[in-house]
Amino acid sequence: MTDELTLVTGVSGFVGAAVAQALAASGRRVRGMARATSARTNLEDFPGELVEGDLRDAGAVRRAMAGASHVFHVAADYRIWARDPEEIVRNNRATTQNVIDAALGAGIERLVYTSSVATLLPDPEGAADESRVARPEQVVGAYKRSKVVAEELVRAAVIERGLPAVIVHPSTPIGPRDVRPTPTGRIIVEAANGKMPAFVDSGLNLVHVDDVAQGHVLALERGVIGGQYILGGQDVSLAAMLATVARQMGRKPPTIRVPLTPLMPFAWANERFAALLGYEPFLTLDGLRMARHHMFYSSAKAERELGYRARRYEEAVADAIRSFREAGMIR
Repeated sequence: MTDELTLVTGVSGFVGAAVAQALAASGRRVRGMARATSARTNLEDFPGELVEGDLRDAGAVRRAMAGASHVFHVAADYRIWARDPEEIVRNNRATTQNVIDAALGAGIERLVYTSSVATLLPDPEGAADESRVARPEQVVGAYKRSKVVAEELVRAAVIERGLPAVIVHPSTPIGPRDVRPTPTGRIIVEAANGKMPAFVDSGLNLVHVDDVAQGHVLALERGVIGGQYILGGQDVSLAAMLATVARQMGRKPPTIRVPLTPLMPFAWANERFAALLGYEPFLTLDGLRMARHHMFYSSAKAERELGYRARRYEEAVADAIRSFREAGMIR
């Protein structure tokens, strides 16, 4: 156990909760920051001190950071769709800037910033690496653009202001504590409930959320200031992922492959109804545009420099299903 205090933002969320647990397991003293309105499920067994505050409030961020030696900025406005898409960009820009300013003012020894593979361009030849940094105009959707903008703030602060930051890029985490759930978690829930009879030709990199969390700890301990590290698992086609879910549920896997283009009008209509009725749509235009790419990524740099390792994705799917079943989301 170390006396040094580590602040983690976004601890009510999927990745933030896992990072806090991993830090506590490594013997660190943890303080978590969450909004008063945040869901409490992941806070019930929080392994440390909890403080309430909104990251858009610079004063609240400074108060939460008081006395901390290290900071993990995991929180983000993670929505693929919003009535006002630019709200996502504004939120992630403002909160990241507040964390940067507070960290520099407090003399933080190291900041681990949770970015995303969303800020990296897919490689048409195979798995993308950390060199494929995207510009805001090159990515699809407000969420991806917001993460590019926020990451640019961090990189600029490292170069221009001496911010001691390391950037990590989780791929597509799945597993326990996905209480919202995330877009990928929603796919697992729908597939497990037998509500996804078809699939599109897409692919993603699946990783257990606890392996992502351990990668964060390794970035704190071994990462190079200004360095960027993909924390991924295995490249998997959507068809293979759905087949894995089906097998684990004792169901037949879907066999119907649907082209993307005919789905566009349905996504447009789904978004219109969502805007009117106030719910988050399952099928979105940006989601379909993203699905055109096989979002495959390499964690070779993190494996080489951090000693990062990830388990098989089937274990992550099993843990996700178990958690969703316990939460009553899967029948």
